[in-house]
Amino acid sequence: MGGPVEVEAAFSGHAEFAPHFKPRKTISYVVFDFDGTLSLIRQGWPEVMLLMFVEMLPRKDGVTVESDEQMLLDDIMKLNGKQTVYQMMQLAERIKERGGEPKEPLWYKHEYHRRLDERIQSRHRRIEEGACVEDEFLVFGARYSLEKLKSLGLPMCLASGTDEPFVKREAALLGIAAYFDGRIYGALDDHKSFSKKILIERILRENNIPGESLLSFGDGYVEIENTKEVGGLAIAVASNEANNGSGKVDEWKRKQLLGVGADVVISDYRDIDPLIDVVWERA
Repeated sequence: MGGPVEVEAAFSGHAEFAPHFKPRKTISYVVFDFDGTLSLIRQGWPEVMLLMFVEMLPRKDGVTVESDEQMLLDDIMKLNGKQTVYQMMQLAERIKERGGEPKEPLWYKHEYHRRLDERIQSRHRRIEEGACVEDEFLVFGARYSLEKLKSLGLPMCLASGTDEPFVKREAALLGIAAYFDGRIYGALDDHKSFSKKILIERILRENNIPGESLLSFGDGYVEIENTKEVGGLAIAVASNEANNGSGKVDEWKRKQLLGVGADVVISDYRDIDPLIDVVWERA
C-alpha cells in the first residue's frame, strides 16, 4: 500500500488517512453510530438543543448571548455520541453555575425530545406516505455500504446515543433495520445501564474477538474514542448533513474527530469499495 497521499488520490470524494492508519485484515465486526452517520432524519438537532439551552440558562451581567451560545454549543458537541441525558446533565450544571435551580436532567431530555419531534414529524410522514425515497434521509451511499458489508459476511451493530425506541423506529422507517439482525441499541432512561463503551466491551467478549478486529463508523467523539481505546479501527464520517451528497466534509467534525484518534475521515460512503480494499489491504 502507498502512503496516505497516494492512497487518497484513488478516491473520488474526501478520504483522509491519518498518519497512524494501518490496514486491518482481521476486521470481523462493524459498529455504526446512527444520527449523522447513517440517518439524517434528525438533521438540525443541535440547533433545537441549543435554542432550548439558551432559553433555560439564566442570563449573567456582562456576558453576551453570543458568548453563551458558543459555550453551550461547545458543551453540546463535545458530548455528541453520548446518551442525550449527558448533555442535559451539563445544562443542569451550567444553570447551577448561574445561581439557578435546575430541573432533573430527564425532564430536560424529554422536553428536548418533544421539541425535536415537532421538527421531524413532517420527515417521518413524508417517508411513511411515500412522498420521498428513504435514501433522501440517509447519508449518501449508506444503503449500498450496508449491503456491501453484509455481503462480506460481517455482523453489524447499530449503537446510538438517541433513545432506543426512536432509533429502532427510524431504522425501520429508513429500511435499514434488517442489516443489523436485531442488534440495534440506544439510550435508556437509566443511563448507567447503557453506553457505547459497555456495548463495545460486550461485543468483544461475546464474540471472543480482540479489539483490533473491530471497525466503527461514527460522526461523534464517543464512538471514535471508545473504538480506539480497545485498539479498533475508527472511520470518522464527517458528514455535511445540511448538504448531503455534496462530497464535502463538515470541517468542525473533521478536526475534532481526527483530534480524538480517527484513522480515516470520509464525507459520505461514495467510496466504500476502495475504502474496503484499503482497510482490508485487498488492492
